[in-house]
Amino acid sequence: MANTRMAMSLRNGLSISKPKSTSNVLAIGTDLIRNVLFILFLLRWTRKSVLQLRGRGLFGTVKDLYLSLRRFSYAIFLRAPGVRSKVQHQVSEAIVNLEKKLVPQGPGVSRFLTLPREGWTEQQVKSELETLGEMKHTRWEDGRVSGAVYHGGNELVKLQLDAFERFMVANPIHPDVFPGVRKMEAEIVAIVLDLFKAPAGAAGVTTSGGTESILMACLSARQKAYAERGVTEPEMIIPETAHAAFQKAAYYFKIKLHTVACPSPSYSVSIRAVSRLINSNTILLVGSAPNFPHGIIDDITALSRLALRRRIPLHVDCCLGSFLMPFLHRAGFPTQPFDFTVKGVTSISCDTHKYGFAPKGNSTVLYRTAAMRKYQYFIFPEWSGGVYGSTSIAGSRPGALIAGCWASLMSVGESGYISACHSIVGTARKLETVIRENPSLKDDLLVMGKPLVSVVAFTSSTLNIYDIADSMSAKGWHLNALQNPPAMHVAVTMPIVKVVDQLIEDLVAVVEDEKERERGRIVEGKGKKGEARGDSAALYGVAGSLPDKSVVVQLAGGFLDTLYKA
Repeated sequence: MANTRMAMSLRNGLSISKPKSTSNVLAIGTDLIRNVLFILFLLRWTRKSVLQLRGRGLFGTVKDLYLSLRRFSYAIFLRAPGVRSKVQHQVSEAIVNLEKKLVPQGPGVSRFLTLPREGWTEQQVKSELETLGEMKHTRWEDGRVSGAVYHGGNELVKLQLDAFERFMVANPIHPDVFPGVRKMEAEIVAIVLDLFKAPAGAAGVTTSGGTESILMACLSARQKAYAERGVTEPEMIIPETAHAAFQKAAYYFKIKLHTVACPSPSYSVSIRAVSRLINSNTILLVGSAPNFPHGIIDDITALSRLALRRRIPLHVDCCLGSFLMPFLHRAGFPTQPFDFTVKGVTSISCDTHKYGFAPKGNSTVLYRTAAMRKYQYFIFPEWSGGVYGSTSIAGSRPGALIAGCWASLMSVGESGYISACHSIVGTARKLETVIRENPSLKDDLLVMGKPLVSVVAFTSSTLNIYDIADSMSAKGWHLNALQNPPAMHVAVTMPIVKVVDQLIEDLVAVVEDEKERERGRIVEGKGKKGEARGDSAALYGVAGSLPDKSVVVQLAGGFLDTLYKA
């Protein structure tokens, strides 16, 4: 019995101690996992902090933190009960005023919100189209619009219409059904590759516009970094003057974006700042040739050296430069390296629908190698409808636009583009010289940097530049207001070439009027640079100066909503 009791007590002892041992192991395991996770968390954020400090520097990091806190504090202020209701009332009022300007109203305005019971006659349709075409608008036909309409002449438009009619139902997603469209599209890409001195083995695609070209270049870089380097937290470095499409690409494709200052007087991207921001997650560097705001070409050669040294792709956005940049030298103007002859350049975006004079909806994105192009492809082999593949965002695309683009390139030809470059860039240089040297302008307007292509941007330290922009609008001109810093620009097109003297005359008159107004303020003891008055001033001068941009976002959202008010 003693042996049995002893055995039982031993068994009891063992049965009691076993759970303790198991619970201890579980506790130790839980602690270990918790500690490992904490260490990984600490390492992750330590690395992020080190990269932030290295990229932005101590002063830049503190400045970023201050701006973030300032935006956060102002956002809270705007949400305060009394303030919020007042802001919402003013935003709503502004949007209503916007609708009054953009949406036709009043007697005589016809609205078509449902299908007609019986189809209209051809004459009825044509009559309404005539009415729509004659709606009150800024007279781009008279050269009154900066950029926007890159018109190659009425004869070219007639040719484009013939191409449209011939290929109206064509869709390049079916190359066996529309072989002519496939051929034209391939030839467009080959022509643009040749213009940008692409090496053997280079490739490209056509797209719907500069934004899609930029999106595809960013997607390709992201996919390449993931496939070849295992990058799962991609980052991209762009100049602050780079096109907003890069911001859209970062938003769509979950790419962390670093914007780099383009300081005066050159307004070109700071190469030193770009270099500091590069790390193992960097998938793409970006330069513009030229940028949209100021018309400045970034130092592509210096960016190329960085890209080659760090083995990172470099994209050159030449959407605006399009068919001007490749012909600058031959037209007798100075230029800078920007194309595939710069070894570090791996991709280029070029809009054929700008200074290539193709119909709107045409652009290209070019790659140094065909392998890079494949990273933007989408292929789904398991779809029940068959194997699906597309080269860019769209599936079906209008073959008529491709035909119109091909017809434009073949019609204008090298000599035509050189002549257009001479006229457009020559006019831009004339406008720049007048602003720098005209006695009525030189003391109050300052040209930004040294523009080499078609855009001339200028600011003022003595007058409110947004009042100048609004006064030019009152004279029938549609010019571009800029921000950060406050400025405005003229993007010269063929229609503007014909009326540049009138543009200069009106600019001189507006500046003289503004100077007289400022002199009156000083006499009245109100100080210089009075409060701005017009629409540009309201958007950029007042709302644009707020730390938190939510008001601007609401106004812009209201504008976009208004586009679909029938």
